Amino acid sequence: MATVILVRHGRSTANVSGTLAGRLPDVHLDDVGTEQAARVGARIAAVPLAGLVTSPLERCKETAQAIGRAHPRKPRTHTDRGLLECDYGEWQGRALKDLAKEKLWKSVQGQPSRVGFPGGETLPEMQARTVAAVRRRDAALEAEHGPGAVWVAVSHGDPLKAVLADALGMHLDLFQRLHVDPGSVSIVHYAASHPFVLAVNSHEGDLSWLAPKPHRGRKRAPREAAVGGGAGPQAPSARS
Repeated sequence: MATVILVRHGRSTANVSGTLAGRLPDVHLDDVGTEQAARVGARIAAVPLAGLVTSPLERCKETAQAIGRAHPRKPRTHTDRGLLECDYGEWQGRALKDLAKEKLWKSVQGQPSRVGFPGGETLPEMQARTVAAVRRRDAALEAEHGPGAVWVAVSHGDPLKAVLADALGMHLDLFQRLHVDPGSVSIVHYAASHPFVLAVNSHEGDLSWLAPKPHRGRKRAPREAAVGGGAGPQAPSARS
């Protein structure tokens, strides 16, 4: 199938203040977050994109706009509510330092699969929603553009960690072991057999190796795991 570049939005004003923003409106990128979004856009600019999809919240839309501006093809940005931040219910808008004192906080850290936020959604519901949205969009873009299609999904920390946990075959109770920073890139290729996680929480580096390779009319072979690890992507400087 296709390959998705998972981008967490740049640093927001709520990140700086230590507030759990959730789905609150009018939470925007700060100056650092704006720079992070521009840097992500520069990294992705060399990759032909089949799609650019974002959570409808402002901090994600601003990050997606920076990616679109930097890209030579100026891809149209689509919003998908499946990529929304977790619905934290009554926790939304509260200070993280105060939430850390709540009894539920320990379960969020150690047993996320049993967590339901008061007045919000459960973490398993959040994972199911986000994974379904990513896999559905991935399959649609692969059907339209072919198995070499690469696209971008801009979302939030917990949803992206949940997608990565699913791709890695990790139980949701282990997803807090993953770290996804503001402005970071993670990459998943959804093959017919299983997903391949190509990067997690990446901040720097050339991404042009993700560009589909020409096959001169030959049918692309299904991707499988290389015994021994394989040779890796061809270095950009060695490409013809």
